[in-house]
Order: sequence, then structure tokens, then C-alpha cells
Amino acid sequence: MAIALLALVAGCSTIRFTYNQGDTLLYWWLDSYVDFEGTQADVAKRDINKLFQWHRQTQLKDYAALLGTFQRELGGTPTQADLITGYREMRVRGERLALHAVPEMTTLAMSITPEQIGNIESKFNKKNEEYRRKFVTGDAEKRQKARYKKSMEQFELWFGNFTSEQETIMRRASDARPLDAHIWLEERQWRQRRILAMLRKVQLEKLNREQTTAQVQAMLRDIFGRLESPERKSFYDNYIDQTTKYILTAIRTATPAQKAHAQQRMQGWIQDFQALAAGK
Repeated sequence: MAIALLALVAGCSTIRFTYNQGDTLLYWWLDSYVDFEGTQADVAKRDINKLFQWHRQTQLKDYAALLGTFQRELGGTPTQADLITGYREMRVRGERLALHAVPEMTTLAMSITPEQIGNIESKFNKKNEEYRRKFVTGDAEKRQKARYKKSMEQFELWFGNFTSEQETIMRRASDARPLDAHIWLEERQWRQRRILAMLRKVQLEKLNREQTTAQVQAMLRDIFGRLESPERKSFYDNYIDQTTKYILTAIRTATPAQKAHAQQRMQGWIQDFQALAAGK
């Protein structure tokens, strides 16, 4: 997910420049929630830099290989099963990154003050209100339009511009999906409460490093295990099913030229990942 966000920030076929600034961007993002004080800033920068070094040296070649698989599939006739497999592969890599960052998360969690927990909670609330205003409130047409517009921004990044006829097909496919932004908001709030609960426990009980590590690991298990939890499994299974069908509609609607555009973009990313892995 972080790689995808970096690519969107770059807004072009190359993500090399943005990735090379990624440690600074991640620090700014964390600081916008926490508001680091004193030595916290130096420690956070050190740990982020260390995480990026590991990621560059050990993960990017694998990302290039995975993108190569997607590129080859797009050149043929990908199925929904192919897309679901791709989703699972990306999820594995997201979990791998999070688990590798447990020591850095532990250090950060142990340094957070009660005031900073309040800062984080306030930022969560602000972001939730923005999400609620854009995707939850208003009539169904407004919410469907906002969701469709957001998804088309992603598709146009890959395939280029769509014709009005293609947009009609895509809008119909988008509107066929369940309008469940309120559930996504509930899920956001659940994750936020889990994070805040962990931070408060560490702070109030003055947990040592071993105890804090256990709390961070338990939090990650809960977050990643949410997709299989009894109260949410059917929702997430349906979401994955509907989303992959929607993506498949975009692929099947795309012209050969648009697919070639997507493959070229993937090739640019593959080359960028390979160059970054080589330290360029």
C-alpha cells in the first residue's frame, strides 16, 4: 500500500524520485499525527531510515517480479481468480512489512505521551469526519458518484483516459457494488480504537520493551486477522469478490491501446524497483 501511495504522489510512470524521498514523507505523515518532541524526532527518523534500507535491499526485487506477473496476465485474459491471487500476494507483502517494523513500532509506542495520544485521537476524528462528509452522508447518488470518481482516478492512472461509452459501463459496474461506506467507517474506527487502546496500555502500565513488543504484535494480529473474524469475514469476502469483478470489468472494457498503456506503466515501475534495489 505504501508503494502504491508513493506512486500516486509521483503522478507519473516513475516512482524512483518519490521513493527516494519516502523516509521524509513517512516522517512528516507520522509527525502530523503524533507531533514529535525532543529526541523522539531523531529516533523516528533513524528508525524510518533503517526500515527503508531493509525494504530497498530485500523487498523491491520481489515487487518487480510480482509486477511482472501482473504485466504478463494483463497481456492475456486474466480471470477473477488471477486478481484474487494478486490481492492475496500483496496482502502477504503488507503483513511482512508490518511485522518487520515491530521493533520500530515498539520504540515509538514506548515514547508516546498522554498528550500525544490525544493528538493522535484528534487527528483520527478529523480524518473520520472528512471521510464521513465525502462518502457516508448525503443521498445514494452522491455517495455512488464520489466512490465512482475515486475508483476512476485509479483506473485512469493505469489505462489512461476512458471514452464516454467506457465510462458508462464502468459507472454501471461501480453502482452495482454494495454501498457500504458506513461499514468502512466502522472498520476505520475499530482499527483506531485498537491502536489507541494499545498506546494507552503501554503508557498507563509503563510496560517494558518485551511487554510492549507483545502488545504491538497482538495489535497487528488483530488488525490483519480482522478479515477472517466471524463478525466481518462475510463482509470482507464480499468486498474482495465485488472489487475484483469491478477491476475485471475495467480490464475487459479497455482497448488494446489502453492495456498497452497499463503494461508500459508497469514496465516503468518494474525498472524503477530494480534501479532502487540497486541503490539508484
